[in-house]
Amino acid sequence: MNDDVNATVSPDTVASGATATAEGDPAAELVAAKAKADENYNKFLYAMADFENYKKRMERQLGDISMAGKRSVLLKMLPVLDNLERALSYEIENEGLKGGLNATLRAFENALASENVKAVSLKGTIFDPKLAEAIGTQPADGVAEDTVVAEAHKLYMIGDDVLRPAQVLVAKAV
Repeated sequence: MNDDVNATVSPDTVASGATATAEGDPAAELVAAKAKADENYNKFLYAMADFENYKKRMERQLGDISMAGKRSVLLKMLPVLDNLERALSYEIENEGLKGGLNATLRAFENALASENVKAVSLKGTIFDPKLAEAIGTQPADGVAEDTVVAEAHKLYMIGDDVLRPAQVLVAKAV
């Protein structure tokens, strides 16, 4: 008869994932298999965490790309809106033309409002370089210095972010 050979399994062998031979100790084989299963399970957990992080990163990037495209289109619409407002500021004798301009202006304003864009008037407020750019100054007649006295272009906000800063005239002491 053959003598039974007891295979010894060192901790290094178990950690590396090697298994005992078929003739080896079943307990050692079980320990090695459990170690390999734990190692594979940990790899699976790391892969799942990496995948979740990847999904979140891609969602953020797609949201940023979408917002950049939206901002680009909205910024192209604002000069048209400015021109409509400028046209309506003049005395127009043709009521049909004036009504058409008003209707077009309202349609643009409604389209912007549906995209969470709002115009903000800064006239009478203290100049804030985060919200407006000063294109000139005027003498401070009866108003505090650094007060916005006139707007060439309105401030437009999209949510809480500046879509387009205002262009304003600021009061300065002479």
